[in-house]
Amino acid sequence: MSHLVLVRHGQASFLEPDYDKLSSKGEAQSRLLGEYWTGHKVTFDRVYSGPRVRQRSTARIVGEAYQRAGLPWPKVEILDEFDEFRAEAVMERSLPHLVKSDEHVRELHRAFQGAIGKEEKFRTFQRVFKIVIGRWAGGELPLPGIEPWPDFCARVRAGLARLSGNGSRGQRIVIFTSGGPVGVAMQRALDLSTTATLKSGTMMRNAAYSEFLFSGDRFSLGSYNAYPHLTDPGFLTYR
Repeated sequence: MSHLVLVRHGQASFLEPDYDKLSSKGEAQSRLLGEYWTGHKVTFDRVYSGPRVRQRSTARIVGEAYQRAGLPWPKVEILDEFDEFRAEAVMERSLPHLVKSDEHVRELHRAFQGAIGKEEKFRTFQRVFKIVIGRWAGGELPLPGIEPWPDFCARVRAGLARLSGNGSRGQRIVIFTSGGPVGVAMQRALDLSTTATLKSGTMMRNAAYSEFLFSGDRFSLGSYNAYPHLTDPGFLTYR
């Protein structure tokens, strides 16, 4: 059996011009993960990352903790299969129409625009996000030029299958990715619906990890959304 760990990236730069970079809190979350693993002498045979800056930066910061501790840290390889789905593009393309045509979405969007403070902005945004992404994933919002939800799931599943065929039998593997691919891995392990897959991805804490065991066609869940390294409640973030 091989042991796979999927890490959701540290907190990104929500509400900033460039979302695809770690915030200062995201950097600290990543550092805490690296220090926790090195403190417990956790090592890996292979290290992968999705292509996003926030994913690669999380891997880099964790790797720096291994270097400081004098523990082995394999060279990080990029796996495009573990890129996130294009949530920002889906929101940008879909929201203007939905605000005009759907009263519920319009009210939620108005609440988001009137929210004061980052915490309230996050809560109100998540309500809009859940509806829009849920409708898109359910096939209600076809968007030409954007990878459809079924194709995204197939891509991640192909990445998981690739691990079984690249000589990784019996190895410990870590992949730094995002909530969406973690949700698809949960779907693979537990045969989840689209709604449950989306929920399992969005419930992942930043810099939390989930563990799976795999061999051939077998793919089983070991643990989900673990964050023993995040003892300060201020570091328990979702976006």
